[in-house]
Amino acid sequence: MNEATVEGVGVGVGDEGSGAPVVVLRARDELLPIFVSSDQAQSMQLAIEGEPFDRPLTHDLFVEVVAEFGGAIDKVRIDDLADGTFYAKIDAEQYHGGERKELVFDARPSDGIALGLRVDCPIMVSDEVLDAAGRPPEEFDVEGT
Repeated sequence: MNEATVEGVGVGVGDEGSGAPVVVLRARDELLPIFVSSDQAQSMQLAIEGEPFDRPLTHDLFVEVVAEFGGAIDKVRIDDLADGTFYAKIDAEQYHGGERKELVFDARPSDGIALGLRVDCPIMVSDEVLDAAGRPPEEFDVEGT
């Protein structure tokens, strides 16, 4: 597994044209574009900017609920890619009665990234995912930076 940083959220250009929101991760000196919904992109961008929303977004609510139940999100793992779909896991822990319990939740990478940004936990990407979908930075034409 390779620790990733979120390089940004923007509009991607693909075979089907432009306009699809995309989050770009950097890991192992490669960039990994993941297309997301516009709601997910907005949630990630607000977390990156540290901008509070008038009312809690779903990801903010989830973090608050997890904490209220004695839990914490430890890391996000983007660990599989099949038929063009990325898969992720959220590793968490919960303390109950002085005992620690490890938890793993299946998640969409976009949800995992949005949560990871909020709790400042590591976002990890597997070598297999990077081998399949990672791109050298020079392949990207970034505008607006």
